[in-house]
Amino acid sequence: MLKLQQSGAFAGTICEFVSFPLDTLKTRLQSQHGFMRSGGFNQLYKGLSPMLIGSAPSASLFFITYEGIKLVFLPSIPEQYHTFIHMTAASVGEMVACLIRVPVEVLKQRRQALLPDIHRLPLRTLYRGYGSTVIRDLPFGVIQMPLWEYFKLCWKRNKNCECTPVEGAICGSVSVGISAIITTPLDVAKTRIMLSNTTVEKDEIKVFIMLKNVYQESGFRGLFAGFLPRVSGFTISGFIFFGVYEKVRQICISILPPK
Repeated sequence: MLKLQQSGAFAGTICEFVSFPLDTLKTRLQSQHGFMRSGGFNQLYKGLSPMLIGSAPSASLFFITYEGIKLVFLPSIPEQYHTFIHMTAASVGEMVACLIRVPVEVLKQRRQALLPDIHRLPLRTLYRGYGSTVIRDLPFGVIQMPLWEYFKLCWKRNKNCECTPVEGAICGSVSVGISAIITTPLDVAKTRIMLSNTTVEKDEIKVFIMLKNVYQESGFRGLFAGFLPRVSGFTISGFIFFGVYEKVRQICISILPPK
């Protein structure tokens, strides 16, 4: 399990750094304060420090949970039902990872949007976006991880051998891109909730109320604000993440003694 933690943490940190400027542009395009007022094309690495601090433990928690559930249940479940195990493992993994991911995302996005209150946020504000993040990340993980496993399985069957790290990265990149496309409206709602004024009432920052408000303001286009940098960033980071994860795991398994 330590090997999984190391590879997940290392992969998560690298891809977050590489794709961070695109993530900043996405946040500013989705912001209710407007793209230019939120910084425009300036300071694209603003908010990087909390992300670098939280990325490794968040990714580690996800993959420890995901691989742990697979390890326990897959041997005793018929192969035709493995997709359901992958979906369940991804869902639980996302919920656990969000315990770290959410406060990190709040700090990161408020810095990206150049909001001035990042140093005095109460705990309830730091976890304000937990529900919306889980609602976004659950379908993301449920789509992404089974697709990744399925693409790797198809590749393995066609080639009659295990995927290389590069092949696994390609499968991961495609699965992440598809997931990012489908979940963009939920990401818009999550961003607006995290960027809301700290004095806003709880009822005003519910996911579906936020989606309704966005649609009334900007229509269907508003629900997909930041679509291009989001999908581009996720596709690039998906290739890096899964490629590095598979390679580091491969190295760890070959070098480190089994625990």
